[in-house]
Amino acid sequence: MAPSSLPSLATSTEVESEIPATSVDQHRESAPASVGCAVLTISDTRTDETDVSGDLIRGLLVEAGHRVFASRVVADDLKAIQMVLDDWLDNSEIDAILCNGGTGIAARDTTYDAIVTLLEKRLDGFGELFRMLSFAEIGSAAMLSRAVAGVAKGTIVIAMPGSPNAVQVAMTRLVVPELSHLVHELTK
Repeated sequence: MAPSSLPSLATSTEVESEIPATSVDQHRESAPASVGCAVLTISDTRTDETDVSGDLIRGLLVEAGHRVFASRVVADDLKAIQMVLDDWLDNSEIDAILCNGGTGIAARDTTYDAIVTLLEKRLDGFGELFRMLSFAEIGSAAMLSRAVAGVAKGTIVIAMPGSPNAVQVAMTRLVVPELSHLVHELTK
């Protein structure tokens, strides 16, 4: 068949305009433009002044139009983490709590343990997708992350590793694109 007799292929723009809106698109359109957030950095070494990852999370949230009502650095101690989370889970202004640090497997890494006991529903896809994205960057070491997300007392709770690189991946590829949608789903 001569090239001139081949059927023409639609451009991606033409194809996209023919695809009906999905329920995900509709949910995103119905989602709130701004979500009330809290940022918790779990670390035995970081302070408010050296909290690079917490600063990154707060900056990306604000840049996306969300509000940050609370922020704190707490030692990697199960009870200390849960005390802060319990307080924030009772705050009606906070729709989502974003935690960073303490998600590894070292003896002092207790973030995962502190959070999973509070979750009523887990969002296993967050940890799975985070590890998949991390694998593309750091290889098999991605399996050491116990990144987790879920719902506690009607609030989204997300825990990601504390390295700025990991925070950048989690926030830009997973959290920021879906945060409003996640909160919207809780209101149904």
